[in-house]
Amino acid sequence: MSVRQLVNDPADFVPEALQGLQRAHPGLIRYHEDPAYVVRAGDSSAPKVALVSGGGSGHEPLHTGFVGEGMLDAAVPGAVFASPTAFQIRAAIGAADRGRGVLLIVKNYTGDVLNFRIAAELAADDGIEVRSVLVDDDLATDGQEEGGPGRRGTAAVVAVEKICGAAAERGASLAELEALGARIARSARTMALALASCTQPGQPRPSFDLPDGEIEFGVGIHGEHGVGRRPFGSARELVGELTRPLLAALGLDRGDSVLAIVNGLGATHALELSVVHRELTAFLDDRGIDVARSLVGSYVTSLDMRGCSVTLLRADDELVDLWDAPVRTPALTW
Repeated sequence: MSVRQLVNDPADFVPEALQGLQRAHPGLIRYHEDPAYVVRAGDSSAPKVALVSGGGSGHEPLHTGFVGEGMLDAAVPGAVFASPTAFQIRAAIGAADRGRGVLLIVKNYTGDVLNFRIAAELAADDGIEVRSVLVDDDLATDGQEEGGPGRRGTAAVVAVEKICGAAAERGASLAELEALGARIARSARTMALALASCTQPGQPRPSFDLPDGEIEFGVGIHGEHGVGRRPFGSARELVGELTRPLLAALGLDRGDSVLAIVNGLGATHALELSVVHRELTAFLDDRGIDVARSLVGSYVTSLDMRGCSVTLLRADDELVDLWDAPVRTPALTW
């Protein structure tokens, strides 16, 4: 049976969704249609370093849902699972610039890296100082062959955008934000699993099928296969499989503190994510690792994929303080 979706014409899927997002949050964001980008609504004259991020659509609320006070100044959406163009990114940089430079937050995918780099060069030619932070937290793609693309960027990008966004609101310089973002990216790792794959808009079938009794382990956020299949098990068993390699990669031990993100991949119910968080905190409690702050929900999705990711960020007082700072965006507010 084909997959049914709430879509008009698949070719109009992303722009129609962005129009809907703006209509839902007219006081927070403004959607610029051509070239496509989303910027903060209202007055943007106060000097500060601007934060710009983006990437393929299909991961919502990332990144457009994180535009607003305390996070991004602009977000640049590509087509589903496709990088935005350098022209789009350059336009968003110009729209977001407040005179103190622009920090680009880039997930480690080849198209994103290339197009954000070109856009930064174009903006620099126009007199805008631009620096970049590369987010590469996906542990499943660690240890690839030399010269390969390296670890993918996944849910740790939320922490980079939130924490750097708070620091930017407090007046941090471009160099300080670049260093802070790089520190967060170095200190965070993510692992994910899928119980069922996602389906591209207009397509009749998911991107891959899973046999009964198996999960896809180490999936990314573009509907691709993971690094292997493992037996399906209880939430406790699966959380342990996701978390053990994170502790080893970050060198976490008794007495350490983390910021934990339990992220749904698009079609995972909030009840399930709460169970995952329960098991994660119990797993970390047993090992004497303190969960200083948690974020639980669907924030970096892969269309309608059923599954979850766990992100751990080594925490300290500075990062926790910036995490706690006020934020007001369509998808994250406190």
